Amino acid sequence: MSSFIINGVEVSEEQFNRIKNIRQLPDEEIDFSDIPPTSKEELKKFKPARLREKKLKIAG
Repeated sequence: MSSFIINGVEVSEEQFNRIKNIRQLPDEEIDFSDIPPTSKEELKKFKPARLREKKLKIAG
């Protein structure tokens, strides 16, 4: 079975196909009901991915 690299992460062919199928779904058809709501306090703690990646590279 082959694998693919997406954003630096190796995924199997099955995972790749699932991602591809999900990307083709319109937003209205995606079920977000299992995602808990996010509070304003939690949102304030978020950092852009580019800042987290730099921190990981320095630490790693």
